[in-house]
Amino acid sequence: MLERNPEKEERKDMEQGEKNIVERLEATAAALEKALSVLEERVAGAAALSGDVERITATVEQSRREAELAEKLAAAERELGEVKAASAQNALNPLRRTMPAATAEMLAKHGIGEGPVDVRALDAALSGLSLEQRIAVKTQLLRAGAIA
Repeated sequence: MLERNPEKEERKDMEQGEKNIVERLEATAAALEKALSVLEERVAGAAALSGDVERITATVEQSRREAELAEKLAAAERELGEVKAASAQNALNPLRRTMPAATAEMLAKHGIGEGPVDVRALDAALSGLSLEQRIAVKTQLLRAGAIA
């Protein structure tokens, strides 16, 4: 008869259990490796997307900055245009519209009054003055806008 050895059977059962555990651990390790590779692919894809997002963000910020600069340039050009227009208008219409009282009195003595001055009448009125004085009076009249 065959005798059963309970220790041998127990040992076989334990070895079989260990083999099952090892197989399950190997299957789990393979599944973990597969999951790890999938996660690595996702991380690599996310990094690529992150770079794209950073480039898009930088482009949007650059576009905003360009728009701000374009607005500032347009404002500066408008202001420059206004200054040029005001300057041209001031050149045509000088700010000073009065002449010294002494000059006005001298012209009044010779019959030259308010309004534009006739150059011949002015020369006749200034004939008694020295050259420097005539130049000074004419310069004052030009500043006052009395002669052109």
